[in-house]
Amino acid sequence: MTTARTPGHGPLTGVRVVELAGIGPGPFAAMLLADLGADVVRVDRPGGPGLAIDPAYDVTNRNKRSVVVDLKSADGPERVLDLVARADVLVEGYRPGVAERLGVGPEPCHARNPRLVYGRMTGWGQDGPLARSAGHDIAYIAPTGALGMIGRPGQAPPAPANLLGDYAGGSLYLVVGVLAALHHARVSGTGQVVDAAIVDGTAHLATMIHGMLAAGGWQDRRGANLLDGGCPYYGTYETADGRYMAVGALEPQFYAEFLGLLGVGDRADARKDVTRWDELREEIAARFKTRTRDEWTAVFDGSDACVAPVLSLREAPHHPHLAARGTFTDHAGITQPAPAPRFSATPTSVRTGPARPGADTADIAREWDVPGLLPASRNPQ
Repeated sequence: MTTARTPGHGPLTGVRVVELAGIGPGPFAAMLLADLGADVVRVDRPGGPGLAIDPAYDVTNRNKRSVVVDLKSADGPERVLDLVARADVLVEGYRPGVAERLGVGPEPCHARNPRLVYGRMTGWGQDGPLARSAGHDIAYIAPTGALGMIGRPGQAPPAPANLLGDYAGGSLYLVVGVLAALHHARVSGTGQVVDAAIVDGTAHLATMIHGMLAAGGWQDRRGANLLDGGCPYYGTYETADGRYMAVGALEPQFYAEFLGLLGVGDRADARKDVTRWDELREEIAARFKTRTRDEWTAVFDGSDACVAPVLSLREAPHHPHLAARGTFTDHAGITQPAPAPRFSATPTSVRTGPARPGADTADIAREWDVPGLLPASRNPQ
């Protein structure tokens, strides 16, 4: 492992990461590594990635630094390989074959640094019939069966933002793979390629469901199961003010407390009687409509009924529990989720705001000993 000369905070302090700029799950994975203390250098392209967002607000680039390199220029690949020679990890999110065409694929990178962990983030993976096809989160999660589980029966599956595919099935699996490969590289001295495909990760997230399906405990259709909204005591209900409460009272003792606080009569026998679920759901829905969301929140506060208010993004930081834990933080005027998870010996933090393209070139050239990043060194007078 190389030793970073920049101050760090978190368990990955001392780990150096090169991120080839992209959009979506690659940058988020690199942000996770940066949040954990790694020295992440983002290699931005001239003109930026083309996202319609002011770079000052793109918090997925927090805790990183940036250089600008034109990989299509004659010396561009060599500048990146100079960084790779001093790095532990590289993260890229191009379509298969693009990094190779640009001269920064696994082969030249490992020729310069055999210990390098080369992390590849794609939707379809590095091989297979669709590997080179375009796509986005919703198209990746659709064939895995995960999207088909979500929503009400007889209705189209809703789009779950881009959280399930891009970030859960993509970024998180890339980070797990990179950290595992980094451990292997430390032990063996040998780097490797991590092929993180959103389709693989999203399918893997449903492992428990596949076990239940095989055992006959899950029906292969929406809104008919314990955890997909089919169960009346696991789902969401509208309140008198048009907002919602979430209910997850699965166990008998939680179910009993839920019914008692809700003010519904004795329906203990309806808990496992699927034939009575529609009747129970209607009764629960009617009760929730009698009060506002905040009134129901007060009713269930401090109980074990497993009921919580459904909050908006702007409301979430003000939830008493999240506020007490510091789940959200403010940095440079932007409210954002704090780094997670938490560490007792190596705490993490938001150290810097979003990296501005090219703003850190001089510092990185000096600290990583890559003078070729500096324009003057390429064109000596």
